[in-house]
Amino acid sequence: MKTLKNKLLLATMGGATLFAVPNLALATENGAPTTAMGVYDFGAGFMPPATDVGAFGLRTAYYSSDSSRNAAGNDNGTDFSLDVLSLGLAYIKMTNHEIFGAKYGFSTVVPFFSMDASLKVPVASIDRSADITKQADIQVTPLILQWNLSPNLAMNAQFQIQAPTGDYDKDRLVSPGLNHWAFSPIYNVSYISDTGFEVSSSFELDINTKNSDTDYKNGIEYRHEFAVGQHVNEWTLGLGGYYYRQLTDDKTYSGYTGQAIVDGNRAETLAAGPAITYFKPGSPMVSFHAYKEFKTSNRAQGYNLALRVSQSF
Repeated sequence: MKTLKNKLLLATMGGATLFAVPNLALATENGAPTTAMGVYDFGAGFMPPATDVGAFGLRTAYYSSDSSRNAAGNDNGTDFSLDVLSLGLAYIKMTNHEIFGAKYGFSTVVPFFSMDASLKVPVASIDRSADITKQADIQVTPLILQWNLSPNLAMNAQFQIQAPTGDYDKDRLVSPGLNHWAFSPIYNVSYISDTGFEVSSSFELDINTKNSDTDYKNGIEYRHEFAVGQHVNEWTLGLGGYYYRQLTDDKTYSGYTGQAIVDGNRAETLAAGPAITYFKPGSPMVSFHAYKEFKTSNRAQGYNLALRVSQSF
């Protein structure tokens, strides 16, 4: 049976500020998830091996939506479109140093977004658009702990910090940056049977600070990413996706001037679709997925496509 010990897990595309419109009600600030969705699939529990140089990766993702959903999950009637093309450059360094029986490592991701958005709400006299290509918020993961429990089972725990380094303008319809910090504990696990059947999962919480420009603070966000599939020689074929939900209410402070929060303004969505990975020891790992979102509330609903390439040196 082929193990995944050399697989590189590349986490790229961070959050973005979507729809900075005072009279549009979307969960989290302007409808933007804090960190990227659709990052982990096959091999989530395996980090790359310890090498002299480390592992480098490139992830390009495309998100498209023309439907904004209200709290009941229905289209809210606005005329809008959103297209986001992202490019993320990642570096992961695993070591032979052990903590609690796990190999220690760290990583960083530098993402860039190209965003094209438009929004029309005739009853509110809103007609706005934006087209921007800039750097998004950098992610640094100072703590990665990798446990390889057996050739069939592996897991890792991570602590990720997302810094407000991306381009941001509170008066622009969309921005690559979020203008606030986020702290994310992450747990990933993968099991591969002797016949090559794989089940992988990733669990993450995003804990946000306040946006000082708008006096708005996102609630705590939860995400479960998953993949189920079969290994066939160098290929892994199957189904992947994610479930996203806000666990706590958004909050506003004295300087906030937008629409009042109703019922906590919590978002939720589920996505699923085909996922495929090619991995041969010594060669770059390549993976692709195409997910469709559904059962969405208080946010945009669309499609998520991503291609990842990574290599250890």
